[in-house]
Amino acid sequence: MGTTEEEKVMDELEKGVVGRGRMEEGKEEGAQEWEEILVGSLRLGKRVYYKIMFYILLLSLVWYNRLIYARPAPAPAAIQVEGLPQFVLDYAPLVYLDTGEAYFPSDIASQIDNTHPAINLTAIPNPPALTVENLDTLNTFGQNGMNVFLTSNLDVSKTPSWLLGEVPDSTTHKTAKAISCAIITTDHGNGSLDAFYMYFYAYNQGNTVFGKELGDHIGDWEHNMIRFKDGKPQTIWYSQHGNGEAFTYKAVEKNGLRPISYSAKGSHANYAIVGKHDHTIPDLNLPDGLLVDHTSKGMLWDPTLNSYFYSYNPSTAGFTGLNGSPTGAMAFKGKWGDEQYPDSDKRQSTFFGFKKYVGGPTGPWDKQLNRTQVCPDNGILCIIRDALGP
Repeated sequence: MGTTEEEKVMDELEKGVVGRGRMEEGKEEGAQEWEEILVGSLRLGKRVYYKIMFYILLLSLVWYNRLIYARPAPAPAAIQVEGLPQFVLDYAPLVYLDTGEAYFPSDIASQIDNTHPAINLTAIPNPPALTVENLDTLNTFGQNGMNVFLTSNLDVSKTPSWLLGEVPDSTTHKTAKAISCAIITTDHGNGSLDAFYMYFYAYNQGNTVFGKELGDHIGDWEHNMIRFKDGKPQTIWYSQHGNGEAFTYKAVEKNGLRPISYSAKGSHANYAIVGKHDHTIPDLNLPDGLLVDHTSKGMLWDPTLNSYFYSYNPSTAGFTGLNGSPTGAMAFKGKWGDEQYPDSDKRQSTFFGFKKYVGGPTGPWDKQLNRTQVCPDNGILCIIRDALGP
């Protein structure tokens, strides 16, 4: 059947209308799909955005925490002292004072300025003006100076400010106003050398036993000693009350090359680890007991930055000052604090035979600077530990 021209026109119009309808439907469907994709993308974008912000916040908190609590890590000692082997400074210990410490490293000269020499609790009449340079002139008194006590000019029970010492700077780790250390070397020959790092405090606060504070004294010398072989550290000694502990250098905690020493609250005994240390039995530091020291990672002190420097000659028992260091204070044979107060003194008290105040200590000359082993030659077995612990 033939198709008229009119029918062809109508057919094309119908196709056009249907096509446009289908196109419009396709456009609507496409728009809806794009809308769904866009909405989904926005939702996904929000989730990604929130995740990104969460991680940024988390990282910010982590870095903030590190900035607040991280302690600056000092580089090996940059100072140089003519006549002193550089390795003695490069491997010098760093000291963490306890967080509860009240008596900080003290100026050696200030101890002399705030005391007067006395024998048997009686002041020596008309003594010379004493300094770190000439303190050993007191060795002409009282059994070559051994009976002389540097006695406080003020009542120590009132805690005069000079007893408190100097808080190390939190950035430089120096005791800016105090020379609080003496570094002394003893050369044994054949590449063997001992380096003593002597730390000085104006006051020793004793342990508290059953609520009684016992064993306080004016003046306090503590030390680490490192034995070197051909410039390499082998072992290290930590002084503690009447004895101490020895470790291999490899075993101890270090900051770079420098071993860490933890100074106990009040007593300033030196330990290789933080925590509680019972020292009732020498060389056996149990985690608890009757006489307990406490150590923690408090203020960091670099003793090398404010120190005198010496070499010691075992043959003559003499000191040679390096870098202009005065020798009089090292050669002084007397005590660096008050003599033990008698029971008649109102400041004194007794608890089962133990005294509140005991006599001051001797100085570095009396710390066995010419030892056979890293431990003092005191008859106590020398145990060199190769792992940290009590």
